[in-house]
Order: sequence, then structure tokens, then C-alpha cells
Amino acid sequence: MEEIRGDKIERVLQLYAKLADGYVIHKEEEAQRFGVNKRSIQRDIDDIRNFLDADAERTGIVNSVIYDRQEKGYRLEQLYSLRLKNSEVLALCKILLDSRAFTKEEMTEMLDKLITCCVPKSNQKLVKDLISNEEFHYVEPRHKTRFIDTMWKLGQAVRECRYVEIDYYRLKDKSVVHRKVKPVAIMFSEYYFYLTAFIDDKEVQKDFDVLNDSFPTIYRIDRIKGMKVLDERFHIPYSSRFEEGEFRKRIQFMYGGKLQKVTFKYSGLDIDAVLDRLPTAKILEEEDGVYTVQAEVFGKGIEMWLRSQGSNVELISDSERKKQL
Repeated sequence: MEEIRGDKIERVLQLYAKLADGYVIHKEEEAQRFGVNKRSIQRDIDDIRNFLDADAERTGIVNSVIYDRQEKGYRLEQLYSLRLKNSEVLALCKILLDSRAFTKEEMTEMLDKLITCCVPKSNQKLVKDLISNEEFHYVEPRHKTRFIDTMWKLGQAVRECRYVEIDYYRLKDKSVVHRKVKPVAIMFSEYYFYLTAFIDDKEVQKDFDVLNDSFPTIYRIDRIKGMKVLDERFHIPYSSRFEEGEFRKRIQFMYGGKLQKVTFKYSGLDIDAVLDRLPTAKILEEEDGVYTVQAEVFGKGIEMWLRSQGSNVELISDSERKKQL
């Protein structure tokens, strides 16, 4: 006998309401309650699953009816949310604006896409209003270069271990130099994106004060004037792979150079700000609110930061530290 459509719709709605309230559906019980066979209840559950799959595209929330072996029945489970919360989108917009990494046109495009794709339509105006003043007064970087496509190509080269040839604008002598490099990472710091890479040209290597297999060179991506990703690949053994996370902890202001340890006394108000700025920093001792701190860093960029702290920081030489010990 063919099922009456009105009865089926009412039954599916009741089953869905029961699942939404956190109850477990047992096919035999529901079949008896509605006077149908278990196959009908299974089709109802399948209909609810299909509805939830389709509704995920509208709500951004992925729910599913799963079989719970312990309960021997079906229950509703929220697997994950596709969309960011309003507060998360607002936070990301603020971070993007504060980065000042992109041209004004690029920034406006990205903010609009982020809000449109991730925020429900009813709340989009609210989020836009919260960033509108900062967006209006946004100051783009002086280089005014659109480099996102270049960065994507470099990212693919990093992933595929392909050599890259670049024409790079060198600031110290205002010249454009040609380099063949092994790209290993893309990083961001203080308004700019950087490529970290190992130079492959032996003749070029002679001009560097510090250059060996442990220290990559650093290139600002917006200063790359020309680029070609080569078919030629390079190989880095897994045990020797470059880990940008560990490198990032030890480099300040994206200045390359030797790995070194610096020790200094800090007498400022917020030691947490120092520890956050220097992820490898450790407090060696503290006396009367004055901290002795040691950090492991690459290059001379740390010197710029230490000088910027004024009288709050006093650098300790190795000899002074040995005397203290």
C-alpha cells in the first residue's frame, strides 16, 4: 500500500525534532509508534541526512545523523562549522588591516570577500561598519606592488622543490641582481612577505660574509622584479629539511646572519612582551624586578630591537656573563 504523503512528512518532521532535541532514534520503536516497517524509518533517516547535507551549504554548519553502536540507534551530531563566527571574521579583518602588507585595492577586495563568504548576510553590514573607518584610512605600503600571484608561484616552487631564478632589486646599491636559488619558505614580518632561499651560484656565494648550508638568504617578495620557476629540482634530505617555524623563532626584522646567543638585562614593566617578541628567550634570573634574559637568534636584527628598548635593556657580553657565573 502506498504511503500517504502527509503522513510521511509529519513522521519525518517528528523524527527530525526528536533528533534535534538530542534523543536517539531506534528504528524498531519508531516503526511500531508510526505503524510502518523499519525500511520506511530508514528511508526517513536517509531523507533527513539528505536535507542536512543540502542545508550545510546555506548555514555553513555540517550536521549528520550517525549510527551510535553503543546506543544501538541513530543520533544527530554536529561535525564542524564551515563558516567562521562573526567575531573571528572581525579579528581576521583587523589583523589584515594592521599588517599593511597589501595595496589598498587588494586590501579592499580581500576584506569584501572575507565578509561576504564567511558572515551571514544579516550580519555583514555590522562587521563592515566595525572596520569601515580603519579601512577608509588604510595606508598602503610605499612599494605599491601587487605580488600575490608571484608569492603563489613561489609557494608552489617551495612545495615541489624546484629551483627559481629571480631578478632582485638590491637596496644597498639600488641595483637589480640575478640569482638562482633553492626556495624553502615564505614568511611574513613587519609589513612585508619574504622568500627564504639558499643561493646555488658558487661565484655569488663568495661575496657573502656569512653563507653556509645552515643559513638561508632572505628576499622581500615585493622587490622581486622578475622570476622563473625552473623544471630542475633540488633535494634536501628529510633530516636536513628547513623548518620555517624554528627559523622564525630565531630571526628578528628578517635580517639574516649567524646563529648566536644574546644575553641582556630587562628592567621594563612587561617581561611578557619581551618573551612574546623573542620566542626562544628564557629568563635566567630575576632580582628586584630586573630580569636577565637569554635568547637564540639569527643575524644582527636583534641589535635593532635591543636599541629600540632604550634604558630598559642592558646588553651583557659573554665575558660579563662568565664573571657572574
